[in-house]
Amino acid sequence: MLTTEIQYVQWFENETLHQARWLSQSNHVPPARIVVVDDKTTADEAYRLACAGTSMLWRGDFNNARQLLQAITRRIDRANERSEQRKINKAANKLAKSAKSTDETSASSKDIPNLFHQQRQVQSQRSRLLSRLLLELDAGYISQLRRAPDVSAACTSAFGELNESCLISFRDLQGALGAAGWRVKGVAIENLDLSIFPHYGVFAPTRHEYVQLLLDAPLPAVYDVAFDIGTGTGLLAIILAQRGVKQVIATDLNPRALACASENLARFESAVQLQQADLYPTDAPLANLLVCNPPWLPAKPTSPLEFAVYDANSTMLRGFLQGAKQHLAEQGEVWLILSDLAEHLQLRSRDELLGWFTDAGLEVKYRLDTQPKHGRSQDDTDPLFAARNAEITSLWCLVPVNT
Repeated sequence: MLTTEIQYVQWFENETLHQARWLSQSNHVPPARIVVVDDKTTADEAYRLACAGTSMLWRGDFNNARQLLQAITRRIDRANERSEQRKINKAANKLAKSAKSTDETSASSKDIPNLFHQQRQVQSQRSRLLSRLLLELDAGYISQLRRAPDVSAACTSAFGELNESCLISFRDLQGALGAAGWRVKGVAIENLDLSIFPHYGVFAPTRHEYVQLLLDAPLPAVYDVAFDIGTGTGLLAIILAQRGVKQVIATDLNPRALACASENLARFESAVQLQQADLYPTDAPLANLLVCNPPWLPAKPTSPLEFAVYDANSTMLRGFLQGAKQHLAEQGEVWLILSDLAEHLQLRSRDELLGWFTDAGLEVKYRLDTQPKHGRSQDDTDPLFAARNAEITSLWCLVPVNT
């Protein structure tokens, strides 16, 4: 979601001061220095300006801007390989050698989480540099650049109505265009004869190995009412409805997610109730089944688009567990869908997770596991390959203690 504070940016062009609304989906601050560039600007010049903290307002051909961004990307990646990425790879090699040694505890316990945070810093810096190529769009998101496509519908869908000119990074514009494409073609879900249509800013279920877990888990003896907490695209709510749950109530705090889920539910004529809520719905009956697939990594999101991946201090996970018993009907069950990647990255321990179950008055009835199938789990060039390859995604079936 866009920041609620409206911000403006100013720059000089042809000795005239210009001003426009600043739009950033990555929460980057408005640029302090802007120079005007065009088709005569070389990739090396653009890269040097970006590294110096200077943003570039593009006035050339639209397609040439895309090519320039690709060229900047290649230079950033080459520089990372020589500097920060080299440090990360060195640490990764150290961990790999340690794992092969007879003394597997010889590696410092802080090496793995440090590796994770170093890689996030590299990615964050890469994002900042790439965001320095800017475009100006007129009111209604109209571009005056040569060969510019019509981006108004995609931008309106992603960012909302806008009746004034704005500056936006070319990368954010590409994100809006990509999301518009996904919204049209959808994401096919394995093992189900359906596709889910994500909206901009709503996490797309491109990793859906956990879907089979939800299909395999035996429903409770009574399953009249189920809650899908943090529904996102609405995928889990749709599955629960298709499995025969009579009343499904799906919640989310993000208005984008609720709009996305509403559209997906309408496609499948699923009679799921949607409610904007921080975790549990209000004025609802007790549930026979509570389902939640929270963000898997306990780290601080750096932009609104990361909230589906990172859960600072495991706030959502712990809040879901702590509120479960008071929203659960007699003989009801809790289905928590969670990856153990955080454990392999040493961001959270298994004992800590089990302790949260106990603190919430819950115990494990059974657990279903599946291995990852996504490409990064098989990419041995990834510095975090060992953790990603060992990852297990589980459906934890929890019940109140002494039931």
